[in-house]
Amino acid sequence: MTRVPSSPLPEAAPVVAMIGGGQLARMTHQAAIALGQRLRVLATSADEPAAQVSPDVVIGLHTNLDDLRRVAEGVDVLTFDHEHVPTELLEKLVADGINVAPPPQVLVHVQDKLVMRRRLEALGAAVPRYVGLDSLSQLAEVDAFAGRLGAAGDTPLVVKAARGGYDGRGVRLARDLADARETTRDYLADGVPVLLEEKVELRRELAALVARSPFGQGAAWPVVETVQDDGICVEVVAPAPDLTEYAAARAQQLALWLAAELGVVGVLAVELFETTDGALLVNELAMRPHNSGHWTMDGSRTSQFEQHLRAVLDYPLGETDAITPVTVMVNVLGAAQRPRMTLDERLHHLYARMPDARVHLYGKAERPGRKIGHINYLGADAAELPQLRERGELAAHWLAHGQWTDGWDPHEERRR
Repeated sequence: MTRVPSSPLPEAAPVVAMIGGGQLARMTHQAAIALGQRLRVLATSADEPAAQVSPDVVIGLHTNLDDLRRVAEGVDVLTFDHEHVPTELLEKLVADGINVAPPPQVLVHVQDKLVMRRRLEALGAAVPRYVGLDSLSQLAEVDAFAGRLGAAGDTPLVVKAARGGYDGRGVRLARDLADARETTRDYLADGVPVLLEEKVELRRELAALVARSPFGQGAAWPVVETVQDDGICVEVVAPAPDLTEYAAARAQQLALWLAAELGVVGVLAVELFETTDGALLVNELAMRPHNSGHWTMDGSRTSQFEQHLRAVLDYPLGETDAITPVTVMVNVLGAAQRPRMTLDERLHHLYARMPDARVHLYGKAERPGRKIGHINYLGADAAELPQLRERGELAAHWLAHGQWTDGWDPHEERRR
């Protein structure tokens, strides 16, 4: 009888733990597979997007130290799908010897908008004019701030909860000064500090996505244009159309400089306002893979998810060049009423009409306004941009609602 020699055990691959079981962790898991790595996920339930696909899942809460310690046990590095982990708990993990990336003293800049604004201002980065309010005793500062801006009573101001907001939540464009005063009072009464800022005269919103490793290597993707609807990103165009080489380089250099100054490890998204006079103002930061970088999954040499893993593990970073002249990413947001047609059937019809669509679904239950997936369209020429945007809008609406807004009928198309 011939014996088959036993195979040697494979070398132990790096283990990365990610706090949060959402779509960002799910797509990071996809990148980890290609790199021969394991991604361990802390999820609140087994049906979260990343928990559906990862074989290494810890069920628990990001606000519970014991759960954080369980997911961090034996890992090479601990990183984030979201930024809501209390820094005091992360500091305990660091004291335990856990490699946390980005570190808690860095992460606080995206957890607290006032901390972020004050640090950016101290560094000399251009930001919208603002004032921070911590208590109801400062409520009169709303009127004083409006006066310093030269704002009339009907001039809108932006009221932001300093902590806890995302995807437009916790951000209110006040109708007038009275509305700003009332919204600020409500936040402060609930114990939530407020960032009150001017409404900037915008040309558009941009995002500069970069990555930085502990070694200090940095890499920047092309600057993109982001389109928002009610505070939620609905479309990204890469690269940002009609952005001069000088402005694009300035935005990339700003993002790389901020990553170095703040000590970021991993992906950093710098959301920017491009004003009507051409200035670039920093609006928000995110220290994780970001919605503005989903286009990189199909349109760049290295996706943001692979790059984030490379960065937190201190690998050399990948090339970030676009592989096509233009990429349009559209988010698929849950409809007000879920269609009778299953999502899989909708996907079937989408591919029948648009076989070039690069669809990424998150395994989420459909709820109104919830991000359930995104679609990338690649163009061979920048002149295709209007058509790509139109197709993206049609496709996103179809996947969400089960209706073609242009009246396209697949059965009629077959008859032709």
